[in-house]
Amino acid sequence: MPFLNEMLDESSRKRLEHERLAAENEGAAVPAQSLGAATIESRYRFDVDGIMAAVRSEILGQDEALAALERALRIVRADIADPRRPLHIALFLGPTGVGKTEMVRALARALHGDADAFCRIDMNTLAQEHYAAALTGAPPGYVGSKEGTTLFDQSLIEGSSGKPGIVLFDELEKASDEVVQALLNVFDNGRLTVASGERTYSFRNSLVFMTSNLGAKRIQAHERAKSRWPKRLLPTSPQRDKKVLAKLAEHELLHRFTPEFVNRIDTITVFNWLNSDILDSLIDMEIQRVNRRLAKHGVTLTLDHAVKQHIGKTGFDRKYGARSLRRAIRQHVEAPLAVFLLSDLKRGTEHQVLEAFLEAGTVKFRHSEVERTR
Repeated sequence: MPFLNEMLDESSRKRLEHERLAAENEGAAVPAQSLGAATIESRYRFDVDGIMAAVRSEILGQDEALAALERALRIVRADIADPRRPLHIALFLGPTGVGKTEMVRALARALHGDADAFCRIDMNTLAQEHYAAALTGAPPGYVGSKEGTTLFDQSLIEGSSGKPGIVLFDELEKASDEVVQALLNVFDNGRLTVASGERTYSFRNSLVFMTSNLGAKRIQAHERAKSRWPKRLLPTSPQRDKKVLAKLAEHELLHRFTPEFVNRIDTITVFNWLNSDILDSLIDMEIQRVNRRLAKHGVTLTLDHAVKQHIGKTGFDRKYGARSLRRAIRQHVEAPLAVFLLSDLKRGTEHQVLEAFLEAGTVKFRHSEVERTR
């Protein structure tokens, strides 16, 4: 009987977790609009413009990276990619918290309706050489060799009807050399046969993304040097800046990875530092996410200008990007909001709009003017 109760509890927990995630992804998938009778025949059926509009609404300050993603999606949509390789192989470089992993999540949400609908391999868990078996499977004679099990999920790699799969190798630079070498065959011919030969994974219907913080320290040092005398008296053009950053990133790449590995990557994009001029937009985007979670309680949250300024002042740190801002929102907005919801929320009201305001340096909440005049 205790065992049955545990099973019921586990089933209930999984159902609630699924509902919570489904609510956040509700309506996220971009439907394939009318693609026109004159459109060429293609095995892929998705609306590139709609998907990019959805991704752009979530990724701010990264125009070059978004343009590179759009070019890749158009090549896939036209079905003119090399059929013997992954559809596209992209490497995202740049400092932490600027949207590298978040861009892949946004693409998965727009393409498949779920931000988790991609095969993610955390390369920092594969830092030692014997972990290469986690990708290629255990060799013959070792435990698990006959099963041919790896970290890959074939259903996520292959995608769905008319839509490509998505694979993410996160924090690539932290993987061992043996693990990195194991990817060469994947990049060359789009296939990975496990060491036992029992199973082959196909990546030929996949968009492959990699992220790395390589070069972030050198880029940061370069940015600091620009702001010092006498260099600040000699401003450079954005085009020249991009060339310098690209060279710094390439130098770090070739120092860490072999030329044959780098040569198999289709696009290498260096993400920008997040600047303070997009702070309000970043805060609005985070509050939209909070409101999606508040919807189940029938609550909508708004912030006045003073609260936004307070969050920006206490939470924005260029070194840590959007993550530091998210921490500030959790500390200064979500924590006191939870206290308000548990103690001061009106009972029996169908929908309530709360306004966050600043009082003596502390964020507090009240029902909005519309609510108060009802």
